[in-house]
Amino acid sequence: MAAAPFPAGILIAAVVFHATVVLSSFPATFHLERGITANHKLKLSKLKERDRVRHARMLQSSGIGVVDFPVQGTFNPLLVGLYYTRLQLGSPPRDFHVQIDTGSDVLWVSCGSCNGCPVNSGLHTPLNFFDPGSSPTASLISCSDQRCSLGLQSSDSVCSSQNNQCGYTFQYGDGSGTSGYYVSDLLHFNTVLGGSVMNNFSAPIVFGCSTLKTGDLTKSDVAVDGIFGFGQQDMSVVSQLASQGITPRAFSHCLKGDDSGGGILVLGEIVEPNIVYTPLVPSQPHYNLYLQSISVNGQTLAIDSSVFGTSSNQGTIIDSGTTLAYLAEAAYDPFISAITSIVSPSVHPYLSKGSHCYLMSSRFVFYLYYPSSISVVMWSLLHRLNPEICARFVLSINDIFPQVSLNFAGGASMILIPQDYLIQQSSITGALLWCIGFQKIQGQGITILGDLVLKDKIVVYDIANQRVGWANYDCSMSVNVSTALDTGKSEFVNAGTLSNNATAGPCSITILVAAWCALSLYLQRPQGHVVLLFWLQPVAAWCALGLYLQRPQGHVVLRMSSAMYTDTARFIQ
Repeated sequence: MAAAPFPAGILIAAVVFHATVVLSSFPATFHLERGITANHKLKLSKLKERDRVRHARMLQSSGIGVVDFPVQGTFNPLLVGLYYTRLQLGSPPRDFHVQIDTGSDVLWVSCGSCNGCPVNSGLHTPLNFFDPGSSPTASLISCSDQRCSLGLQSSDSVCSSQNNQCGYTFQYGDGSGTSGYYVSDLLHFNTVLGGSVMNNFSAPIVFGCSTLKTGDLTKSDVAVDGIFGFGQQDMSVVSQLASQGITPRAFSHCLKGDDSGGGILVLGEIVEPNIVYTPLVPSQPHYNLYLQSISVNGQTLAIDSSVFGTSSNQGTIIDSGTTLAYLAEAAYDPFISAITSIVSPSVHPYLSKGSHCYLMSSRFVFYLYYPSSISVVMWSLLHRLNPEICARFVLSINDIFPQVSLNFAGGASMILIPQDYLIQQSSITGALLWCIGFQKIQGQGITILGDLVLKDKIVVYDIANQRVGWANYDCSMSVNVSTALDTGKSEFVNAGTLSNNATAGPCSITILVAAWCALSLYLQRPQGHVVLLFWLQPVAAWCALGLYLQRPQGHVVLRMSSAMYTDTARFIQ
């Protein structure tokens, strides 16, 4: 189907990439689900191994509208840490699930007669194969086509003397690889104009059609249909759409840090007044930044500035495809020492399989995701009723571990709260084990910032102006997206079915009920337990109503009520 002409005025192009997209009464509002089941857990050692493979791949060589990509998957580092989305290619449009990758440039998908391509996925998403012969809008890219030369920037392009096809090969450092040929076809998306969803927009793009996979790419556990590269080269989809005047040469993402995962990825710029920007290092294959120093609890660490130098393949890379975060060797030890020296005396350092961890008594209660909404109320109520009870609570890991600041050129600092550098692993003899998610890169002067620190932040990759910006943000909330570079206007785009116009309503009532139950449970042990169970059902019903009428607060309430029940039971043990 040919692309409809773009109407005059402000345009938001929202690409619908989810098999179960639900449009609410607000246009461009998508329901996102976690792509990996909660019981698919990995230990820190497995996460490091996954990143090792990842880095072997990425470091082998070192009126304008926006397109809105909802992101599936989950940040939860105990899971796979894989973000992917759904796109539609060809005529008629076919669905393809592709991994989002800021460390590469080309979009490629598996094609028919592929050798080594998985046919099933542990992500429980269907795997499809693109067939250029069944799409009347598809055309093969010949060796003489100017677009074939663009592939040389991003891959080892090859040309077949027999059929004059423009081919490619990606050979990764871990021994895996893929090869195939370039094809041009339509990328389909929906647009949002003046608050109305408009369907059947499309644009021609060049992408890879893989006919061979080797190594880890043949495994089915986390298999997807391909890779969606968001690099800076001209073959990236971002650059191709920008060259057609459809989008700016920029993209943004906001990845949710809770267990529900997902988020939003926009081909365009998310507008947030608190965003700070830092320049990109020029002429680099990845998104390299000028990291200048690291501060822990407001104190700048004594690290030689040359450690963060950007010459000779050094520097700091921001990469959504990396699960954890990695520090140059000379910066890692001062970082760990500074955190250990500041933590509460009740926390005991513990070395677990080479990772720096901390043991904390299970009698402590940790509200990891929503500390501010519950801690103040619970602490105030319980302290007035029985100060001795409060002495046994530690309300948040923020009270135990320090804040970290990564300081970049241009005066831009990335503020990391403990959730941005800690990972809960397991328990040892009843004590909770929290590990530093930052790892040491041996023998290399390179720092890589992955999903661990990128979650719960708006991150803007402004390729046209060679800068990257960020701001801390609740990524379950709606975002403002710039819809016209010349006018500065913006449009309200929601990252899910949640609305940020709700009031607190039942949250405060639920907290009061839970606080009363906690007190009863302590003072009247068997009776208090009955009281808690008695209140549990109406509280859950009230929260369910809040979830429907007052999103996202109802969602928070539902999580808090469950956590309160579990932690209160632990409290009286």
